[in-house]
Amino acid sequence: MTDKKIIAVVGATGSQGGGLARAILDDAGGPFTLRAVTRDASSPAAEELAARGASVVEADLDDEQSVLHAFSGAYGAFVVTNFWVQRTPEEEAARTRAQMELDQAAIAARAAKAAGLKHVVWSTLEDTRPHFEHQGTELPTLLGEYKVPHFDAKGEANRFFTELGVPTTFLETTFYYESFLIGQGPHRGADGKLALTNPMGDSVMALVASEDIGRTAYGIFLAGPKYIGRTVGLAGAHYTGAELAALFTKALGEEVGYRPLTHDETRAGGYPGAVEIGNMYQFYADAADSFIESRDLDRVRRINPRLKPLEEWLREHKSEIPLD
Repeated sequence: MTDKKIIAVVGATGSQGGGLARAILDDAGGPFTLRAVTRDASSPAAEELAARGASVVEADLDDEQSVLHAFSGAYGAFVVTNFWVQRTPEEEAARTRAQMELDQAAIAARAAKAAGLKHVVWSTLEDTRPHFEHQGTELPTLLGEYKVPHFDAKGEANRFFTELGVPTTFLETTFYYESFLIGQGPHRGADGKLALTNPMGDSVMALVASEDIGRTAYGIFLAGPKYIGRTVGLAGAHYTGAELAALFTKALGEEVGYRPLTHDETRAGGYPGAVEIGNMYQFYADAADSFIESRDLDRVRRINPRLKPLEEWLREHKSEIPLD
């Protein structure tokens, strides 16, 4: 019999929850044990966690009883929803992605309250709408009422945990380094030269390795009640577009220029989600001062001493970055 406290990790086979799952398992002498919460306990990733000693429990954030079962008897839980999850046409027709996130967060909050959890770390983002309203900025409205739905719905969902009195830390994430592996890094133009074309202008951008989201959540749990009721902004690096291009130049061994797009050009990109991505970058740029200030790197390092610098990540992953 162990006296370790159980942390139930939603999405334990995904990017964010996986980082926390590995952090718990890697700290064999630590105070916590892992309950990996996944929709498919037979997946290779779930079986790998089980082989390392994790308890694996199936639950679906759309099924409140399954979430309550997954949380029962635990000390704490990490909760994340996936706005971008693949959905069927029927699911898309039934409710918007924003409504799905709101419904799932409400279910998680009610289950956490019913299970008597002592600490929840909720992976969230800012609601961008108050910023744009204050600035008087006119942006396209998406899904009926949002500016950046995958931000706004998470920020709106914070209230479910607060209103129910769930002891919660609100962990505000940011742009993943891994986004550079799926088309948001430098590209080779018709002239044969590499260029980074993100629409940040001269503003500073906050970025983080997805693994560090889970590692930082682990540091928050280790700190006990210190961060309950508080918001922790997360980043692993702060750079302008020109500075990012210089880092890519060094990592790739080839000159990378910086050619910032406008936000309107980004919204007109023609790919699925282009308008939302354009709005997101406009928020990053317009709110850069407060966004960066809330993601103090020294504070994050105190919580997560293993915080990975972007330079190190680029050295490790440069061969995986698609350039053409």
